[in-house]
Amino acid sequence: MQYKRILLKLSGEALMGNNQYGIDPKRLAEYAQEIKAAVDTGLEIAIVIGGGNIFRGVSGAAQGMDRVQGDYMGMLATCINGMALQSAIEAVGVKTRLLTAIKMEEIAEPFIKRRAVRHLEKGRVVIFGAGTGNPYFTTDTASVLRAIEIQADVILKGTRVDGIYTADPEKDPDATKFDSISYRDVLDKGLKVMDSTAFTLSEENSLPILVFDMNTKGNLQKLIEGENIGTIVTDK
Repeated sequence: MQYKRILLKLSGEALMGNNQYGIDPKRLAEYAQEIKAAVDTGLEIAIVIGGGNIFRGVSGAAQGMDRVQGDYMGMLATCINGMALQSAIEAVGVKTRLLTAIKMEEIAEPFIKRRAVRHLEKGRVVIFGAGTGNPYFTTDTASVLRAIEIQADVILKGTRVDGIYTADPEKDPDATKFDSISYRDVLDKGLKVMDSTAFTLSEENSLPILVFDMNTKGNLQKLIEGENIGTIVTDK
């Protein structure tokens, strides 16, 4: 395998499927099967999922809500998504653990680095909820932070497009795809891979980011087997 331990970053919107909001059980089941296939190869998988399908602190603040309050609401939304994903993955026979940055002992374990690593070593899928536990930080930043803490080999950012383009391919038909790109070029070209805090943290720790289409069946398996799909961001 190309990697031993990965952190998979999923957006909350990805769970909507074709719906306008909420969670699509069909999409959850598809993701669970993809993750199971990867786990069956011996890969250690941690997951960070956003909460944008339920609530975004930034959009709440734009409508007059207190930003801190809104961000905490967003963190709780990531926990709801984490519980849904946990249920779907366990339904296909894979053991999981949900660890959260905000204590909620009745439904999840508190995040402790050594505990998270031990779960991964035992072959369990670890889902990280509640972001970093702090307002003003996105789940992008949380995914990079957790990946560094557990010493993941790479962040796989699953999106609905098949990599990083010169422009938004859904809006610009002339946009061209990068197979690989450096951290510096991403910043110089103003490409939106992750928010700036997350991206800077990734660059400082030389943590590769691989952006790929999670909605195409088999893509996760192809990646871990070393097939050249998506776009990878590295030092070079």
